[in-house]
Formats: sequence, structure tokens, C-alpha cells
Amino acid sequence: MNSHSGIARCRTAVLSGIDALPVDVEVDIGRGLPGLKCVGLPGASVKESEERVKSAIRKSGFDWTRKRITVNLAPADLRKEGSGLDLPIALGILAASGALPHEALEGWMVLGELSLDGQLRPVRGALNFAMLARRSGVRRLLVPQENVAEASLCHDVDVHSARNLAEAAALLPAPGAVPPRAPASAIPESDLDFADVRGLSTPRRAALVAAAGGHNILMIGPPGSGKTMIARRFPTILPALEFDDALEMLRIHSAVGLTLNGTLPSIPPFRAPHHTTSAVGMIGGGHPMRPGEVSLAHRGILFLDELPEFRRDLLESLRQPIEDGHVTVTRASGSANFPAKFMLVAAMNPCPCGQLGSDIPCECAPSQVGKYMRRISGPLLDRIDIHLEVPRRPYRETSANAPGETSASLRQRVTEARTRQNLRYAKARYRTNAQVSAKAFRQSFEAEEAAHELLRESVDGLGLSARAAEKVERLARTVADLAGRDLVTEDDVAEAVGYRTLDRRCRA
Repeated sequence: MNSHSGIARCRTAVLSGIDALPVDVEVDIGRGLPGLKCVGLPGASVKESEERVKSAIRKSGFDWTRKRITVNLAPADLRKEGSGLDLPIALGILAASGALPHEALEGWMVLGELSLDGQLRPVRGALNFAMLARRSGVRRLLVPQENVAEASLCHDVDVHSARNLAEAAALLPAPGAVPPRAPASAIPESDLDFADVRGLSTPRRAALVAAAGGHNILMIGPPGSGKTMIARRFPTILPALEFDDALEMLRIHSAVGLTLNGTLPSIPPFRAPHHTTSAVGMIGGGHPMRPGEVSLAHRGILFLDELPEFRRDLLESLRQPIEDGHVTVTRASGSANFPAKFMLVAAMNPCPCGQLGSDIPCECAPSQVGKYMRRISGPLLDRIDIHLEVPRRPYRETSANAPGETSASLRQRVTEARTRQNLRYAKARYRTNAQVSAKAFRQSFEAEEAAHELLRESVDGLGLSARAAEKVERLARTVADLAGRDLVTEDDVAEAVGYRTLDRRCRA
């Protein structure tokens, strides 16, 4: 190869949490002992790229220069983690050595991991990188072939792909036409349907109210009463995700490496972590820092089955994301802010043996029941809008009932109620009764005097906190929305108070 003066530059990016941050790869080939030196706070995986890049360049038919190669990753104060810098480093070396013209790298953002034989492997966060390219005004994005469908979800960026280093080197000077985007495939209908939930009229109604207003719900009942059955059908009655919400959700999923098929989903996510999940798995963290289950459930459902079996500190860590809609993770290496606007659906038994209140005798001592219930703190219960007891029905009674209202019918009612909320809170960021700001909710809350009076009596009689009292108001507002009323009535408040089962039990 002919020598080439000057520094070759290639645009790329790295992930920090779920955010893609721009990085410039600068390559200089000069005098000195042969070898490759990478500077600019490279992580372990970046430092190891030397052998991958060297082998890939040779196996792709290019010569490896016998001069000193210096690779600078700018900005120098940003820690670079991940293997996606392999391809931009290799292309930078080829441009600096004269195998590629310098101008071939202009206007591109490049990402990809190299194998020893020059093949390209997919990277995490392709959608996040595409969104960064759009914000940065970069016209073209080059990614491994497996990442094309995901990156193409971001419009206004020409996404190109290559299978190996040789293809990438040939593509840059002459990119040609933009490859056609894969057509969106239809989202298959879920096999789950609320029509399968026979009987249980009160739990079904509570589920409808929770979905309509985005309210958190805790179901309490013996094993086999239908708690999990109801919980797993919640996504089937939620409205379809809007484009921006779906893109925001996929951005989180892309950052953790979940496979995306190039289709924007319409069904909200449903996450059901096991009770042995660690704090990092639930909230986020690790090295490199990644979002946890609360963020993967963003714009969807976080289902916690057997709620008291989760560690106490883990449950307490949910209080911030439930209240604020995001979670901030701080570590020695830095901090990251992850969105976490989810609807909490939880289930638990009424006692350790699970039979309290059922037709099977309970074997637990009162002290055991009290200890079991105290695993859920008062502040966390305050943040859960609906506390619902789900009784177990005899089989003959359940089987005799006709199928309940279908998910499609319930979804239509939920969508109509949320449409009213969207119009009411048009200027607010979050537009469901449960998630809208206190100021926006208070400005639009209108109720009959009898409703206000019943609310005051219930708050004093049950000893509700100010937060719990506001939860009752928001629930009553949702009940009125389902009925198509602008004014909250006494009956709406009465139904809302009825959903505070644990408040009434503790008062008794």
C-alpha cells in the first residue's frame, strides 16, 4: 500500500446506559516501533480490539502496515466500552494507510464488531445509534447486516449494511441506493383473552378501572383464585402504543441487546421478574450500566407475583420510579437516568399458607400473618392505587359462568376513557389520571358536593394519608371517565374507596 499523510477520522458512538454518545476515531500512522496504541480511555473490550482488527484486515486481503499506528478516541474524558468500535478503527487504519480515500469516511457513522476473519457481528443499541445519527445530522449509518432492521426504525437516516470488512471498505466510497426498508409485519394476536376469566366480576371491573387510568393494582387472594390469570391479560386491554412511545420503549430494549425485528410493536411490554431478582436486575446498574426490569417495563406492565417474597430493600427501591416515572442509578463510574413509567400489577397471598379467608382452614398464627403482611411497607402500599381481594370460587360456580367480556371489547372502553384523559390533560406530559402531575389533575378535578363529602368522611374514617386520599380521587375520576361523565359523583367515590381493601382491613 502507498503511504498516506494526515490523520484519518471516522465517526462512531458508544452506549452509556441507554444513551448513545458520539465518538470520533482518529488514526495516525507514523514513525516508531510497529504496533497499535489506542488512547482516549478505552475499556477492556476496546483494548482487545487490536488483535481482532489486525487479523480482520489481513484476512480481508489488505496489508498490515509495519509502522506505528496511534488511535485516539475522542473525547478523551469519556470511557469507551463495547466492541462496536472495531469496524471504525479498522476503516480508519485503512484510510490512514491509503487503502481508502479519507473523504470516503465523511458523512458516515460506523459501528460493528469484527471477528478474526473479518466478518461483522451485531452490536447492542443499533436503534439508539441511529437516533444519535439523526440528531447529529449524519446522513449515512453503516451497521452489521443483523442490525439493519432495527436501525431502520429511525427515519431520516440512510442505513447501510455490510457482512464483512471488505464489503464495508468497498461500500463507503460508493454507497449506492438506500436499501429498501423491511415491511412492517403484522403483530400476532395474543392467545390470552379476558373472556377466559369467568365470574370474578369485581376483579374484572377493578382491572378495567386500573387499565383505563393507568393505576397500580395489588391483588390479594389464595392460590388458584385467578390473580396471575388476570395479571397476564392486562396488556390485551391496554391501548396500542403510539409511535413515540413504541420508539422510546424499543430504545431501552435495544440498549440491553434484546432482539428487535424491525417492527414497531403495538402491544405494551409485559415484564414479570422472579422474586429472586437482584437490585441491579430490577433497577439497573452493572458495568457497563444497563437498565433493569422497571425500565424494560416502560410504557407497559411490571408484574410482581408473590410480592412479599421479594426482598424488602428491593421493594423499597421501587418507590422512586413509581412516583417519578424514572430511576437514577449512581455508581463510582458515573450515573445514568433510565425512564420507568410503568403500571405496577402485583399479586400476593393473604398469609404464608395462602388459605386465610378461603374455605380451607388457615394454619397460620396471627403473628405469622402480621409478619407476612408487614413485608410490604406502608409507603409502598400508599403508592398502589387499588388493593383488591380476589376470592377463590368453587369450580362448579366458575364453570357454570358464561365467558366474560372479551379483551377487544374492554380495550375499546379503556381507549375511550383514555381519550377523554388525553383531551383533559392536553398540555401535560403524562395524560392518564394516575400519572398526570398533581397540579394538572387538581386544576381539572370537578365533583359533586356529595362526592366531596363522602371523600372527606372516607379519608377521616380510614385514616388515609394525603397521598392515599389523592389516589382515591384519581380512581374516582377514572370511574367517571369510564361512564363518560365530566363530573365525579358520589357513586364514583364510593367505588374508588371500595378498592382500598387493605386500608379498611388495617382500620378494622
